[in-house]
Amino acid sequence: MLKTLNSRTAPKCKAPERIVQFGEGNFLRCFVDWIIQKMNDRTDFNSSVVVVQPIERGMVDWLNGQDCMYHVNLQGRLAGEVVNSIDRIDCISRAINPYSQNRAFMALAEQPELRFVISNTTEAGIAFDPACRLADTPASSYPGKLTQLLYHRYRTFGGAADKGLIIMPCELIFLNGHHLKECIEQYIELWRDDLGTDYEGFRRWFETDCHVCATLVDRIVPGFPRKEIADIWQRISYEDNLVVQGEAFHLWVIERPDNMTIDQMKAEFPAAKAGLNVLVVDSEEPYHERKVTLLNGPHTVLSPVAYLSGIDIVRDALNDEVVGPFIRRVQMDELMRTLNLPEDELRQFAEDVLERFNNPYVDHQVTSIMLNAFPKYATRDLPGLKTYLSRYGQLPQCLVMGLAAIIEYYKGGTRADGTPIAPNDAPEIIELLNTLWATGNTETVARGVLAADMIWHEDLNLIPGLTDLLIADINKIEAEGMKAAVADMMETK
Repeated sequence: MLKTLNSRTAPKCKAPERIVQFGEGNFLRCFVDWIIQKMNDRTDFNSSVVVVQPIERGMVDWLNGQDCMYHVNLQGRLAGEVVNSIDRIDCISRAINPYSQNRAFMALAEQPELRFVISNTTEAGIAFDPACRLADTPASSYPGKLTQLLYHRYRTFGGAADKGLIIMPCELIFLNGHHLKECIEQYIELWRDDLGTDYEGFRRWFETDCHVCATLVDRIVPGFPRKEIADIWQRISYEDNLVVQGEAFHLWVIERPDNMTIDQMKAEFPAAKAGLNVLVVDSEEPYHERKVTLLNGPHTVLSPVAYLSGIDIVRDALNDEVVGPFIRRVQMDELMRTLNLPEDELRQFAEDVLERFNNPYVDHQVTSIMLNAFPKYATRDLPGLKTYLSRYGQLPQCLVMGLAAIIEYYKGGTRADGTPIAPNDAPEIIELLNTLWATGNTETVARGVLAADMIWHEDLNLIPGLTDLLIADINKIEAEGMKAAVADMMETK
């Protein structure tokens, strides 16, 4: 018989509440809280997490109903080995709804041992709302709530330097910490009159004694494993309604704040000491560029090539005798050569990405990646195309073929096996491609796409050689089919 999961039926961590976490969703529980659990298990970090629900409706009641305990099921490949592990997470002490428990929320600022704030409030969460007021219970925006908490801490401890907090947002926006810091500074200024004589001291304490980090997070988290939950419950012997499933790979890049050194940050947050893939660096930017270029970039071009070749799953594309080598060449021979990090580091990350593409547990549909393919190519692949041309004096043929495949995909219709081709993008882009393809002239199509200012904000026909190569690739796909065109290109390159 399955047991109910709570602190009476399973051992529960008891550690100082040193971390406030804004957000209770799948990603934070599968990524951040899993990392903190490992740090507690493997080092003397000895910290528990208080979860704060960032919006009025959430799932803190579910968490508290299980005494904030749950399991993480990681699946995938690591270092060539198949992983299907289950860990019980018990590092969350309690969960608070600041809308109904505002006093308990603000009292967190009074706890002397508190040191960290971590968040994932979606990309829209880090935003300044001028309607927020210091007296709100609570402020509606996440940065507003955090500013309220920081001010209460400043007042409680009289601006003591050692009571500043380390703030690590995990929202999926570039330079998330920089944006969050700007929002907090805006609230301090907006509330200047309410702060009164505390204004200058609080502003200086935040600037000097609090530490806001930009971070990059990377783990695919599908969430609750509905199809497999009965089997998982049997494995763990508990009925756990908060199981969260994620891939085995993880990466957390933390940019040190201006007022801390890398060594100081590592000492405060000893994740690397616990054997975790957590990097503390001077700048997040090259790692952001690496992820976008070597993970998102190949995804964007493999998807239309695979789908038009009759392949529906990313893993199957990687293992195909034609499309697989195409993906590897895009990544290893073209995109990787446009980045500026050490080659061994880039190669290891690239191999990790290919291993993730080959996850035996996730049937990642290539069509799910095709949404808004043109804007994705503009941000993920076009910079690499330009850099490659600048560095090596020639166009990267696989990246150009990938663009030709996107254009062919947006022609619509059906592929060879009768499966529909249904592009999904902004209406004006769909309309443009329909108009261009209606001419029946591939040169008109290629030139028209490259000239589309709404996509590129420039005329790509001005890139030397690109127009002619793109026309040739589209003609080859039209004449031979996608897979044969790629095979021919791979043989003649």
